[in-house]
Amino acid sequence: MQNKSMIVCRCEEISYEELVESASKYKCSARELKLRTRAGMGYCGGRTCRTMVDTIANLHHPRKNDEVSLKHQAPIRPVRFSDLGEVNW
Repeated sequence: MQNKSMIVCRCEEISYEELVESASKYKCSARELKLRTRAGMGYCGGRTCRTMVDTIANLHHPRKNDEVSLKHQAPIRPVRFSDLGEVNW
């Protein structure tokens, strides 16, 4: 990869270089890499960076057959309908 300062996780501002350094230093699984760097724990819940974090971790610490790759979940934040439509009741 040419640009090591490229941001992989936009929500937590985690760069490719940070992920690679952590993965190689600690021989992390994808879950451990996520917990160490917070990549995938931002507003999007890992929808944009989950695949890249999983790939980087798998390159430095190959996944065993019983390990599950990272999951993603929809962001949950309660919002009133009046806030969405800017209606003042």
